[in-house]
Amino acid sequence: MMTQAFYTGISGLQAHQTAIDVLADNLANTSTPGFRGYTGEFASLFEQSVATPGNSPIDNTIGVGTRIDATVMDLNQGSLLLSDQSTDIAIDGDGWFGIEGNQDTLYTRAGNFTFDANNDLVTADDAFFVLGTRGNNIENGVLTSTITDLPLGDVASQEKLRFPKTLSYPAEPTSEANFFGNIGTGDEVTVISASAVDPQSNKNQLKLTFTKSAVQNALGTRWDIQAVTQSLDGNTIYDTRTGIVEFDERGAIASNSLTSIDNNGANVSINLGSDFTGITAIDNVPVSVSSSANGTIGGDLVGYDINPNAEVIATFTNGMQSSVGKIALFHFQNDQGLTRITGTRFQQSSNSGEALFFQDANGRNILGANVTNFKVEGSNVRLDVGLTQLIVLQRSYDANSKSITTADQMMQKALSMDA
Repeated sequence: MMTQAFYTGISGLQAHQTAIDVLADNLANTSTPGFRGYTGEFASLFEQSVATPGNSPIDNTIGVGTRIDATVMDLNQGSLLLSDQSTDIAIDGDGWFGIEGNQDTLYTRAGNFTFDANNDLVTADDAFFVLGTRGNNIENGVLTSTITDLPLGDVASQEKLRFPKTLSYPAEPTSEANFFGNIGTGDEVTVISASAVDPQSNKNQLKLTFTKSAVQNALGTRWDIQAVTQSLDGNTIYDTRTGIVEFDERGAIASNSLTSIDNNGANVSINLGSDFTGITAIDNVPVSVSSSANGTIGGDLVGYDINPNAEVIATFTNGMQSSVGKIALFHFQNDQGLTRITGTRFQQSSNSGEALFFQDANGRNILGANVTNFKVEGSNVRLDVGLTQLIVLQRSYDANSKSITTADQMMQKALSMDA
């Protein structure tokens, strides 16, 4: 029995020392973003059966010695901490960021990312590449299409999120100009202007001039209309067109012979509306006109940011934005089965299962959790809880040490009695 006391005490010292080491690592990383704490789980090293009468619900074994059966990851959410970087993002819910370094894919909850000198999205501390879906809307330094909602690709297709240092937003020439309002029935000349972008990314002026015709309709009014496209300073005229627009007795537009004009190489459709939806000529109603036109001037890249949907957004000098990539959130059937590489880095294993994406009702890959930018997830280790656990473990360690001392004293006494 005294020998058993030695074994019990020594195994207790080893097990509790391991548990203290695990807890010490937790406490040392209370300020590490994305850190996941671990807890040591104890089990009996051996068990001794004890005879008990009948079918007693009481356990009929006594543990002899102890061991650390497993160290279990704490999956509780860490606190979301404010950041001043739009590239810092935090997962609120289940999921892992995928990162790549040295050809190995690892997974982490630490979302403190940044763009490096090559405009790769990388981890801020050790420059591991962040994995995601690229928009494939960039070709030869030019944005080929504007994406507002980029879906995730397949798990196997996730790649490094690399973007060009220089990127241009191409000019979108104006193709249609719409005009609205009432020009009245008097003899006053009415001028309406609209902004029109040409293929060279110049913002020009499209000006319509309404002059009452010398010959009028029996019912309604007839107007001569002149359209001019010119530079904003008025020094360059690109095209001039004329036509006639007629209104019925109600003041609604009845016909229009001027339908388009050239804008320095781009054809612009002139839409005066129909019935009462565009230009009208109504008496006793104040003259008031306006216009709208499509088209966008070109722009150069200002920078990249990450939005709350985990999308990488390119912003341009013309005020336009487009998604060019999306950070992936990976999921596992058993997060506890992930192999720990460092305090914040993990690798999939046969116990965790392969990485997968959640899907919506339509079968589209989705993040499966909320993502918040300008925040990072802190460690999920609570300092107060950890210190309390440390006190318990230290006292248990002391108790096991005391049991060895007591067993040694009993052994010495037994040997002296024999002498």
